[in-house]
Amino acid sequence: MKKHNFRELTIWKESMDFVKKVYRITPQLPSEERFGFISQINRSSFAIPSNIAEGSGRTSTKECIRFLEIAISSSYELVTQLILKQDLFNVDAKLLLDELTTLQNKIGAFIRKLRNDMNNESQGPKILRS
Repeated sequence: MKKHNFRELTIWKESMDFVKKVYRITPQLPSEERFGFISQINRSSFAIPSNIAEGSGRTSTKECIRFLEIAISSSYELVTQLILKQDLFNVDAKLLLDELTTLQNKIGAFIRKLRNDMNNESQGPKILRS
């Protein structure tokens, strides 16, 4: 497997920026939610870049893909929480939701690329016939 320096991955950088945005909006929620809802939103958001980083340190492409899938799963969990935040506390989350969808698409594209590379490697070299 080709190792990926997670610090150079666009999806990691963008997910790190996204976490910072989430941490900036959670103070808009009621303080009594600090140990419940706010904590869960924050954990879901930082699980995304954390799993991207952990996957990049794995020894096989298959393991790397698994952690990227976990990152996407955390992002879907976060979508649910942001929709609830919007519905329960009347705090607009549309921009964050749109940005999160874009990030999910980019992570998914990277997974597809890794799977494609993995499939091409497993087929071995192509033999040209005349």
